[in-house]
Amino acid sequence: MTPRGRLRARGAGVPLVGEPGPWNAITDVAGVEVGYCTLIKGEPPLQVGVGPVRTGVTAIFPRGRARPEAGAYAGFFSMSGIGEMSGAAFVDERGRFDGPVTITNTHSCGLARDVTARWLFARHDPGEKPDQPFYLPVAAETHDGALNDINGHHIKEAHIIEALEAARSGPVDEGNVGGGTGMRCFEFKGGSGTASRVVPYEGGVYTVGAFVQSNFGKRHLLRIAGVPVGLEIPKVQSTVPECGSIIGIVATDAPMAPHQLRRIARRAAYGISATGGIASNESGDLFLAFSTANDQAVRQHEGLVTTEFLGEGAMSGFYEATIQSVEEAILNSMFAAETMVGVDAFTAHALPVSQVQEILRRYNRISEMA
Repeated sequence: MTPRGRLRARGAGVPLVGEPGPWNAITDVAGVEVGYCTLIKGEPPLQVGVGPVRTGVTAIFPRGRARPEAGAYAGFFSMSGIGEMSGAAFVDERGRFDGPVTITNTHSCGLARDVTARWLFARHDPGEKPDQPFYLPVAAETHDGALNDINGHHIKEAHIIEALEAARSGPVDEGNVGGGTGMRCFEFKGGSGTASRVVPYEGGVYTVGAFVQSNFGKRHLLRIAGVPVGLEIPKVQSTVPECGSIIGIVATDAPMAPHQLRRIARRAAYGISATGGIASNESGDLFLAFSTANDQAVRQHEGLVTTEFLGEGAMSGFYEATIQSVEEAILNSMFAAETMVGVDAFTAHALPVSQVQEILRRYNRISEMA
């Protein structure tokens, strides 16, 4: 269950491979913290600038809120570029980013980026970021205009700061929270989701965690545990065209070089494929992967820098963990989501969990816990 008491995919009996961490969340990677601001107010019909408001902000710190400027080695991948992730060029150039990642709706992405830069400058620590106090924050978006008055620009500076300052470790809420509040997935209600996997290697244990803001996919393509669930659940109403996207953030405590993290970011797309995603023409499918290892090396800007990174022979095991984590995070974003009524009474229906369970039983694809 989520902290709000919402059922997750494993709790519903979906048979998922791989061993999760204690919270089955991106926060299982030590140091990573997640914060939300959720805005739900007003009723249809749409009045631009008034509502209905169904949106929010998510903030993810790679090394915790106590070290807001702290950076990490990273890699970026765009599976489909109908979307935005600020700071991606910097990640490609230097193989790193600094400070928290924010995720929100399409028309608030620039504000999230700018507010984060100001928030970081106010907390600048020359010992943490010795090069210079300039910031190119990572801010990403997906479109919630079917449910939210997106052209009303309801996200304000205070909401972004609220998400940044709410960041914590531990269990993470999912579904209709944070930036995922007004999102849809496979023409059901989608939103925020997370999962993790532990990876034994060379006598130690590492963790891979994923966080997604899911807002993509056509109903007939949805697959759960390999079962064509979307074909079994016909649509009960016409839906607005997909204007989707998904943002995927993958974290690990395994030491990886930037080129390895680019490879991890690319594999996140396979996790989407496992659920039936095809990176459609209307979708922006953007992924960032980072490592919390090599902390001291990331902070060093002069002299010879010494880092550790995995031998290439280790990568396939981490690919598996990435794919499994992203797949489960997407499913969690749907299982935990609740039906939402938005713009002009358009309704995004929650995934009908009991019906999904019955379908999985017919395919002999459900665990005993259900």
